[in-house]
Amino acid sequence: MDHNSYESPFCTRYASKEMQYVFSADKKFTTWRRLWVALARAEMKLGLPVTQEQVDELEAHITDIDYETAAEREKLVRHDVMAHVYTYGLACPKAKGIIHLGATSCYVGDNTDVIIMRDALKIVKRKLVNVISNLSGFAMKYKAMPCLAYTHLQPAQLTTVGKRATLWINELLMDLDEIDYRISTLKLLGSKGTTGTQASFMELFEGDTHKVKELEKLIAEEMGFDAVVPVSGQTYSRKADSQIVATLSGIAQSAMKFANDMRILQNFKEMEEPFEKNQIGSSAMPYKRNPMRCERITALARYVMIDSLNPAFTAGTQWFERTLDDSANKRISVAEGFLAVDAILNIMLNVTADLVVYPNVIRQRVMRELPFMASENIMMDAVKKGGDRQALHEKLRTYAMEAGKQVKEKGLENDLIERVLNDPDFKINVDEMDAILKPESFTGRSEQQVEEFIAGCVQPVLDANSSDLGETAELSV
Repeated sequence: MDHNSYESPFCTRYASKEMQYVFSADKKFTTWRRLWVALARAEMKLGLPVTQEQVDELEAHITDIDYETAAEREKLVRHDVMAHVYTYGLACPKAKGIIHLGATSCYVGDNTDVIIMRDALKIVKRKLVNVISNLSGFAMKYKAMPCLAYTHLQPAQLTTVGKRATLWINELLMDLDEIDYRISTLKLLGSKGTTGTQASFMELFEGDTHKVKELEKLIAEEMGFDAVVPVSGQTYSRKADSQIVATLSGIAQSAMKFANDMRILQNFKEMEEPFEKNQIGSSAMPYKRNPMRCERITALARYVMIDSLNPAFTAGTQWFERTLDDSANKRISVAEGFLAVDAILNIMLNVTADLVVYPNVIRQRVMRELPFMASENIMMDAVKKGGDRQALHEKLRTYAMEAGKQVKEKGLENDLIERVLNDPDFKINVDEMDAILKPESFTGRSEQQVEEFIAGCVQPVLDANSSDLGETAELSV
């Protein structure tokens, strides 16, 4: 580590080595060379003066990149692609004259960016599926455990711990749909030429349109794509970057919602993120257990959401066939969007693998609010025994207000139930009251909803991606 210069926290603290490699110089420049090989091979097949010997030589030197020579050359010519053409030519003297034949810089630059985004999306997808799997197991485990639900962060009717987890999963499934769509519709730029007209290739192939089209098809197949973009200027449309980073922003939004819920639940002492044996919660307060991992998710998610504006502006400011104000920006914004989402999903994997639940606290908090929620059931029970609904309703309203005062103004326990039991008009004894105050009776279809959702929506996704399951994440900090 060089302590004298800036290093990205994504590399030192957050993103996985796997994702860092996808955006590394090595991945980028070896992919440039693979594209030059594909171009040469396709040109040879279609009858241009490129030999098998030249293709073989290029293929033999895909990974042995002399970065020092490339850097020196770029300083001199101020052009990264030409610096690497030159460096590749030194390693491949026989093929030197045909490297990059007919192509423009965007042939390697843009096609590589598409390949990198596809590979990065696959990593994101794999981790996302594993987070969904973790939460799916959690939802089934706690599908029937009643807990307070909240609207406006105020206690509302009951739900279950597992049902709440399905809300988190549902949003992640929406993100997974987006990721699948992005992967399946991503297209290479192909070999479109300087302004997207393929003029240089028409010249090389002496006006043979069929061969110009076949060239792109062969390159796409070699690079693992079934299509190239139908039309372009010099670059693929920068809307592709914008759409992909917007998809990453979607994941960040879902993760942030989960993390914020967890932070509040940890304050309630109902649930916690896992806490390591030697973890220090606070330098000043030894008893503290802070939801630091979920806080980090929230922090990184905010970064990704803001970052998604970068490719949006870039897409909107590409004049005519292209401008270069995309380059510096997309280099940072696309890479860091992926590195941040990778970090978010690593934390999500870690947290969701070991969520801590405190059933007694959950029950206690339910029982504190349940009398208010059960007031309608209490009234109906009394009416069945011959009570006057209107009179009982007014009494209940008064008792509820008085019990609320006990709780809020005097800091005492909710005594609504005692007030009702002590009023002969309600004709309810303790056993009958206990039967009414059963939290499980107030959760509606929560349990069945969890079962239906997991079986109908989640399990098919897990089955389709079963080979990717079983991933865990160790966090470096």
